[in-house]
Amino acid sequence: MKKIETGINDLYVIETDVFGDYRGWFTETYNKQKYKELGIDVEFVQDNHSMSLEIGTLRGLHFQNEPFAQTKLVRCTKGKIYDVAVDLRKGSSTYLKWFGIELTEDNHLQLFVPKGFAHGFVTLTEHAEVQYKVDNYYSKEHDRSIKFDDPKIGVEWGIENPILSEKDKNAPSLENSDVNFIYEVKE
Repeated sequence: MKKIETGINDLYVIETDVFGDYRGWFTETYNKQKYKELGIDVEFVQDNHSMSLEIGTLRGLHFQNEPFAQTKLVRCTKGKIYDVAVDLRKGSSTYLKWFGIELTEDNHLQLFVPKGFAHGFVTLTEHAEVQYKVDNYYSKEHDRSIKFDDPKIGVEWGIENPILSEKDKNAPSLENSDVNFIYEVKE
């Protein structure tokens, strides 16, 4: 298992060890001890699973405000997605920087998204399934979103007319958001 730097503070791509033969393959998608050895010591409390029917379905940019912020460990278990995380922590040297990566059922990559980030993805195949772990429970009162195409952030999604939920169609701009994340320097 490898932790790969993304160029954004505390955001990592995780490459699991995949063992395959004529029967198929096997990989450990999560092992608390191995993650701890990589410097990722998070207590995940909930697993989520979504399925998007059509190519071009965009979910995001989502987050939960403090004190219910969530760390996420995201992977694509069927199909292919373009996964994006945006640093929303004021005071971070990578504030408002974003990172995008293709996660697929074949590459087995995962994106470790710490608290203080907005997260979203667009589907690149039909019937795409995404599974992710979180370290805090869902809180409707703290659930937030920001416009996927906010020009202040400038994510390049590679799609012109995404399929959006009503929540995402009506998401505020970053400027009109009440995001409350502050970067904490690690010692």
